[in-house]
Amino acid sequence: MNWEQLLSLKRFGDTNKRLRKEQDETRLGFEVDYDRIIFSSEFRSLQDKTQVIPLSQTDFVHTRLTHSLEVSVVGRTLGRLAGKQLIEKYPHLQNIHGYQPNDFGAIVAAAALAHDIGNPPFGHSGEKAIGEFFKTGAGKTFQSELTDKEYQDLCDFEGNANGFKILTESRIGREGGLRLSYSTLGAFTKYPKESLPKKPTKHIADKKYGFFQADKTAFEDVASELGLITRRTDDNISYARHPLTFLIEAADDICYTIIDFEDGINLGLIQEEFALEYLIKLVRDNIQTNKYYQLSTTQDRISYLRALAINTLINEAVSVFIENEEAILNDTFQTALLDKSKYEAQITDIINISIKNVYQSKEVLEKEIMGYRVINTLLETYVSAVNNAHNGTASNYDTLILNTLSESINIQEDLIYKRLLNVCNYVASLSDSRAILIYKKIKGMAF
Repeated sequence: MNWEQLLSLKRFGDTNKRLRKEQDETRLGFEVDYDRIIFSSEFRSLQDKTQVIPLSQTDFVHTRLTHSLEVSVVGRTLGRLAGKQLIEKYPHLQNIHGYQPNDFGAIVAAAALAHDIGNPPFGHSGEKAIGEFFKTGAGKTFQSELTDKEYQDLCDFEGNANGFKILTESRIGREGGLRLSYSTLGAFTKYPKESLPKKPTKHIADKKYGFFQADKTAFEDVASELGLITRRTDDNISYARHPLTFLIEAADDICYTIIDFEDGINLGLIQEEFALEYLIKLVRDNIQTNKYYQLSTTQDRISYLRALAINTLINEAVSVFIENEEAILNDTFQTALLDKSKYEAQITDIINISIKNVYQSKEVLEKEIMGYRVINTLLETYVSAVNNAHNGTASNYDTLILNTLSESINIQEDLIYKRLLNVCNYVASLSDSRAILIYKKIKGMAF
């Protein structure tokens, strides 16, 4: 792969390429991507979607929206620092094509901003709840009507693939989706493969999948424009990652490792003294002892250590990226950047504490259980109504249910796969509170 092709400013839906030297420096195309994402309704809904602590009543716990903004900020810095060194290594990118170090930051910031845009309500348990509906619930009855890959799309419903659909799916008045640059779309896709085969290798890009069967052609177009290395076998489509994807992944890893840990401390789920011990191990080379001991509150002490920890891991991730840049371009680098970090042991310790004390806390588990019930009820109700309408057997109740669906949801699809996927997309688009409200109305609990 080569950077000239990977830094494509061409917009999804365009027929002509766009040259960097012809860009308006006051509003660069990659920066327009950021604007389009942040003003989208799908991004706004993240303000009421669970990050870790579902439906928390406290002010300082993160939602998907605050998490996405923070990942974007970290990603921008990662991109700029890496971009500066890449421009020095490949001066023709600037001298001939006009690219600047901040271009890399703009791409990473935009893709990082959107990295959770396809996630359903109730955190990762929302994805699992949708999958369970088709694996073991009422949705299993559709297996015989679907191809293996279509069925797997639903059984392993993936927020990353749903995000790609949101960013690229055309509808009346919105051809080409949000019409983002190919570079941002490529960098956004952490797992550039189909849902089958599952985990064919130990390569980090094969961990999950990145696009539904319905969007396969769209991703092939993106991969072709960017010159992503083809890794397909037989009829199975798979590509190498866009190199900047590694920086987006690092930004996400840094934020959830440190900030989820911080949330756990602020909620009292992790003891401050215990937590400080682990954070100080990560920042011992940078901490200003005098300043630290002047801080009088837990929140201030944790905030100070959090800032140092994030800065430490940003510099470490960029270092690993640059050291392995050629291997990344050749698709021979197979792990996340922080897996090669000298701080891997400290990161692992922090994540393990978060898993035990935060992710598996009683509050989180109880709300995840509720999420399963809510999502299962919504899917049962909407899938039944949509299919009954298609078969001409809709009841008055089905008609009422269908009238509550967004007009942007196409329920007239002839293919059962697309009808089921559209229902899943709709349920995934709901905020936590909106999903609960609809559930209560369906159950006759709210008037």
